[in-house]
Amino acid sequence: MKLFVLVVVSLLQLGLSCAQDAGSPPGSLQDIVRKSSLRQKVSLLNPVLEGKVPPLSSNGPIQGPKNPPEFEDQQKPAPFMFGDNVNLQWLSWNGSLPTAAMGIYNGYTERTDYICKYNCEAGFYTPSKGPYCQYPYGEREYKAPEFEILANRDNFEFVEWKEDSYGSVPKHSVRTCSGVGIYVGKNKYGLGKVVPQFKAFFLPWEGDEYWYKSYQVLAINRDAYTQHISHVKYGIDEVEMFHYPPETMRLSGVTNNECQTVVKTVTISKTSEVESTWNIGRTTMLGITAGITAKIPLIGSAGVEFSGEKTLQFNRGTTMVEALSHSVSVELKVPPNHSCSVRMEGRKITADIPFTARLSRTYRNGETQWTSISGVYDGIQIGEIRAVVDRCEPVVDAKPCP
Repeated sequence: MKLFVLVVVSLLQLGLSCAQDAGSPPGSLQDIVRKSSLRQKVSLLNPVLEGKVPPLSSNGPIQGPKNPPEFEDQQKPAPFMFGDNVNLQWLSWNGSLPTAAMGIYNGYTERTDYICKYNCEAGFYTPSKGPYCQYPYGEREYKAPEFEILANRDNFEFVEWKEDSYGSVPKHSVRTCSGVGIYVGKNKYGLGKVVPQFKAFFLPWEGDEYWYKSYQVLAINRDAYTQHISHVKYGIDEVEMFHYPPETMRLSGVTNNECQTVVKTVTISKTSEVESTWNIGRTTMLGITAGITAKIPLIGSAGVEFSGEKTLQFNRGTTMVEALSHSVSVELKVPPNHSCSVRMEGRKITADIPFTARLSRTYRNGETQWTSISGVYDGIQIGEIRAVVDRCEPVVDAKPCP
């Protein structure tokens, strides 16, 4: 029986090998073969090009292959992939360089190079070499006519180059694609990619792929900063309000066990916390000092009014918490052997107001960066406070009056 099983397994493996040689494998096998050949191709490290000084040549365009065939069917990743660092994004090339494009001055070639990628392969774009992203892959340099440029709008996000080596990368390094282990890197010769799997930095150069063990990696600095919102303009004509049904905020009662009517003044007080949030499309790190200078919306049952301009500190993130105290009094006439209850009722009112503003961040190095933002103010208020007296009820098992 064991011999039979071994023979069957061997025949299956032989059939699989033949199918590969015949060039007509089933769909799932095609994927396996493609991924296997892809891994083998990119893992080849030409020892001749390790750590070598690339020869200087003309900065003009060079002839070379545009893209490996295995890249043709791959989908482009989403541009927004850096979490809360929303100003940092990959932008599709449209024939001209974005104003926020990130680049370096390449002292070795005496030109400015910009960070680009094709699919998940990082490389460089430079105007003198034509409208292409030059990137390293599988021992060669390729050039892609359709690619993406890394941009940092308003130079707002704090990014920096950090030294590393042998495939290591610092925290918060800039990836080319989510979930892919390829990072934006450079050395003294130019821009390229760092691949921890192969413990090296790869440099595209005149048709070849040079590689090095020491390099720098582009990383997001997430140290502490202070943040402030200012120049706020509300879309007053776009206010959306919602009035919730009245709800009971507090209960109180009076019981009269006497044989004569009692007149009692009941006062009910309640302190509630209400929140006002200026949503700006990104979270604020915990422990960060943040504030706002703006007119504050005052929400009421009739609509929204605005205070004069104030400067306030947020309690957390971009949310301000305020404690509001309400009090109502009512005079009750309680019949003999009866119990009367009174409720404080209030209605929650919310308002959503779009706004535009300027956001500033001051980092530990003393630099302050500004960017324009748009968001939505989300406020809650409690209004229409009133006292509601319920019908008095006889006291159960009360002693009869004489």
